[in-house]
Amino acid sequence: MKQIVVLGAGIGGMSVAYELRAALGKEKAAINVIGEGTKFSFTPSNPWVAVGWRKPADIQVDAPTHLAKKAIGFEAVGAERVVPESNQIVLRDGRTLDYDYLVITTGPRLAFDEVPGLGPSAHTQSICTTEHAQTAWVAYEQFLKDPGPIVIGAAPGVSCFGPAYEFAMILDADLRKRKLRDRVPMTYVTSEPYVGHMGLGGVGDSKGLLESELRQRHIKWVTNAKITEVTANEVKAQELDDRGQLIKEHALPFKYAMVMPPFTGVDAVRQAKEMCNPRGFVLIDAHQRNPKYPNVYSAGVCVAIPPVEQTPVPTGAPKTGFMIESMVTAIVANIKADSEGRAVEAKATWNAICLADMGDTGAAFVAIPQIPPRNVTWAKVGRWVHLAKVAFEKYFLAKMRSGNTEPIYEKYVLKALGIERLK
Repeated sequence: MKQIVVLGAGIGGMSVAYELRAALGKEKAAINVIGEGTKFSFTPSNPWVAVGWRKPADIQVDAPTHLAKKAIGFEAVGAERVVPESNQIVLRDGRTLDYDYLVITTGPRLAFDEVPGLGPSAHTQSICTTEHAQTAWVAYEQFLKDPGPIVIGAAPGVSCFGPAYEFAMILDADLRKRKLRDRVPMTYVTSEPYVGHMGLGGVGDSKGLLESELRQRHIKWVTNAKITEVTANEVKAQELDDRGQLIKEHALPFKYAMVMPPFTGVDAVRQAKEMCNPRGFVLIDAHQRNPKYPNVYSAGVCVAIPPVEQTPVPTGAPKTGFMIESMVTAIVANIKADSEGRAVEAKATWNAICLADMGDTGAAFVAIPQIPPRNVTWAKVGRWVHLAKVAFEKYFLAKMRSGNTEPIYEKYVLKALGIERLK
């Protein structure tokens, strides 16, 4: 019986565990998932938690309970380090797990330390985890008693800009509902070279669409911005031109700030330096396998992907849900093939779909493939996107509870958008 370990219990990890069980059955493989605590959280809903529209329990699933129904084991203590040369993972309690195949789906380490004053333990909020989003909600409740300027930002090296746009516009919508918007100047400050770049080099007219939304909502913006420091009441940033030369120094006052941090690989993985790039992300080949250790696969945000293009302030390429889904499908097919002595051939499509909620409306972006030039570039704005994301949240949480292995983006989202998948 093959021993398979999945490191990480997020969207990618839970999905790959369920799909591996469906593909390999209970007799051919023992599957164990290693998580940080027992809860699976639907990360895309974190901005709603941060404004009180959701409670953490609304978007969480008890992972061990539901994985056990599919005969999948769960370790909640977390991993201390991966030892790929001996096919082992050392857990934080000192135990070790042996594996024949390892699937790394940890998500990122949040590198707040790269900008002084950044993060919930310092001066800015975060929506990267549900715990952070709950902390952001507590801070927002206090802010509402004495409102003032808000700064929403993305630090140098950020590869996930969607949540920053979402949160800025969700805050705008929430403040309008509370009749407080007139008392809250808002600024979006970002490492992107222009509004709507999103680490993708833009998608369709994302620049025009998002500039229009920000302008309509009276949200000012600063692009090509290198956030250098955050104090108790100011975000300090250098605005650069297209050649990377300093144009202006900004000191943006705030009473409430949320800044997306840069990402690195997690500590347990990046210690295995031969397996990772300098930032600690897992190197993979066309089949999601690590070139040095071909029995190690990886999917999601922890995968090493080069930037779509060079920008004056560093930006990274996002790993969206559709891309992660395709990575998971390829990994499962390849582990099944290899375990049966067949050639590994499956490849992920690496297409991008983003449903960005704006509180009372939303924006949908499709890039097929993610890295240009593209066969499909598509962007639309409308209230239907907000409703679609609410429905998607409910469906995905139900999927995690039931162990459903249907490809959501492939079967439902592209169909709903009227776009056929391109082979």
